[in-house]
Amino acid sequence: MAGTEQVPTTPAEVREQCEQFRRTYQSIKGEVGKVIVGHEDVIDGVLTTLFVGGNVLLEGVPGLGKTMLVRTLAEALSLKFSRIQFTPDLMPADIIGTNIVMEDPQTGRRRFEFQKGPLFAQLVLADEINRATPKSQSALLEAMQEKSVTVAGTQYRLEPPFFVMATQNPIEQEGTYPLPEAQLDRFIFKLVVGYSKLPELMTILDRTTGAESARIEPKIDGPGIIRAQELVRHAIVAPHVKEYAARLVMATHPDGPFAPEITSRYIRVGSSPRGAQALILAAKVRALCDGRYHVSYADIQSVAKPSLRHRIILNFEAEADRIDPDHIVSQILELTPRDAAKSAV
Repeated sequence: MAGTEQVPTTPAEVREQCEQFRRTYQSIKGEVGKVIVGHEDVIDGVLTTLFVGGNVLLEGVPGLGKTMLVRTLAEALSLKFSRIQFTPDLMPADIIGTNIVMEDPQTGRRRFEFQKGPLFAQLVLADEINRATPKSQSALLEAMQEKSVTVAGTQYRLEPPFFVMATQNPIEQEGTYPLPEAQLDRFIFKLVVGYSKLPELMTILDRTTGAESARIEPKIDGPGIIRAQELVRHAIVAPHVKEYAARLVMATHPDGPFAPEITSRYIRVGSSPRGAQALILAAKVRALCDGRYHVSYADIQSVAKPSLRHRIILNFEAEADRIDPDHIVSQILELTPRDAAKSAV
């Protein structure tokens, strides 16, 4: 795949690089599929965030394979991997690292030396992130946004490419702490992992109760991922498609010019501009996976729910009526016309 200095300029180059991206994407997905049964939409969402260069949050009850999915992906990528198990007694220093006193055996002088924590990897699994206190959760904020951490006034850059893939149990489970809205906004996608269907569960039993285990082969390394991310950035978004994405986000703003009635009734706080960024970048990945170098309306619509569901804060009336963010996003997609001239002004 080309880097920034080799942006495709001819139709033949565009087709070649789109096809190469698609093959790489499908090969990684195939390796993950050796272990993970079903959940294709979740796998697509995780791989989309990988090539966007963002972070992903996986939500589901315990035992549905969230941790196994991230572990399997790590095996399919030649990246440094670490797992952090979040617990109520976890401290920020346990994640980032800390300065410790070291003594020179020859001179006897003491000095502070920074000991890196498990956050210093390229693919970080933050397992059950909502079981830790907000203080420990916030230790990830700078790393997720700036790709760096600051300790005692010194900034340490994290090795690219860097991703945080977090899992969480539903908030109604005991012993959990809701993630702050500022941290939720740092995740490109929030993916909901549901229960397996009967045929999928039968396949899971065959794979996990027998003597054989799948062998995962690495399909791409760090430099390859960075080149793929550069290609994604150069995918084309027409002005009218970009405006459609912007209107979808503005339709989540209560009492805004593009808000349908359901938004004003049920939403307390709408999506930030990061929601629009997620829509555009994720749609670019979907376009390349389809062999196209340009984004369509359908690409935007296909990534709307994972991009926006965690960026919408509902009010009390929504909770009373049992309205969830996915229902509201579905209504917004249905009520927001593609043609800007048909939208409310």
